[in-house]
Amino acid sequence: MADHYEVLGVARDATTDEIKKAYRRLARELHPDVNPSAEASERFKLVTHAYDVLSDQESRQQYDLGPQAGMGGFGGFGDIFETFFGGGGSRGPKSRRERGQDALLRVEVSLDEIIFGTHRELEVDTAILCETCKGSCCMPGTAPVTCDICHGTGQIQRAVRSLLGNVMTSSPCGTCRGYGTVIATPCNTCQGQGRVRARRTVPVDIPAGVDTGLRLQMPGSGEVGPAGGPNGDLYLEIKVRHHDVFSRNGDDLLCTLEVEMSDAILGTTTTVHALDGDIEVEIKPGTQSAEVFTVKDRGVTKLRGGGRGDLKIGVQVRTPTKLDSRDRELIRKFADGRKQAKPTLTHFQQGLFSKLRDRFLNV
Repeated sequence: MADHYEVLGVARDATTDEIKKAYRRLARELHPDVNPSAEASERFKLVTHAYDVLSDQESRQQYDLGPQAGMGGFGGFGDIFETFFGGGGSRGPKSRRERGQDALLRVEVSLDEIIFGTHRELEVDTAILCETCKGSCCMPGTAPVTCDICHGTGQIQRAVRSLLGNVMTSSPCGTCRGYGTVIATPCNTCQGQGRVRARRTVPVDIPAGVDTGLRLQMPGSGEVGPAGGPNGDLYLEIKVRHHDVFSRNGDDLLCTLEVEMSDAILGTTTTVHALDGDIEVEIKPGTQSAEVFTVKDRGVTKLRGGGRGDLKIGVQVRTPTKLDSRDRELIRKFADGRKQAKPTLTHFQQGLFSKLRDRFLNV
């Protein structure tokens, strides 16, 4: 590692003004706008780094003393506790590579998609590995250099006089921020981060049986970490869209079939369109409103374990509201020809839907 004083061409006891003048003189000579050669560019970086260290009084003092700082003042109890109880920070340089952050993505699916599960290709804005430096944070052909303040330890130590005698304390190096190395030539693409923001496609298999609010974890599909660190996780929060015909109760599907009064009296067979294909339903003679037909294994595939839920079809008998004179006369003759039960009081029901709810849950 080149000596900073030699790089600037000044004596070790040079004043701040002398250091500044030396830097300005060399900068005018080596700046890329003036001298575009590769050699001048490398020297300019060394000169700039040397000036950054020596122009700051504290960093210059640390540089002059090396990694072991001299005796400090009379320390208080805070310094003592830092030393004996771990407050002095971690030992050794820390790694630039860190785990990336987790990400949360909300995915909306339709009811028919969750019967058997579905596949999606999701577009995600995230951090990916820098293709230029491959996570090294440096321009290709270069590498991090050992910090000349802490000499690669990532820590600055100093001796403190205390009531217990001389003790050594340490703190992260302010020049390299505890890494032990500095990036002399940062990558131009990622600005020395080792990762860049980009949009990428994530293939996702959404399993059958998921429901609104469920979160699926995809390990390693989150953001790449700083300096090419391992990826975080991606979490998918599911929302199932409302369906105009079918609703869900656990693994069962619920719907209502409107039946004409004549069909409910005489009986009929009809084909209904379910989410996964047509179903033939038999309406028996005398079918009442709120009766429920159960079609086995035509519900949602169970999320855990095999098999499917059922499809439950509640019946609503439609009473005609607009009758011509002929229809009215026919219904009157029908009523006169049979013994009619008088209307009677029964338990209060909040409409057909209350009946259907009770029937659905008890079938």
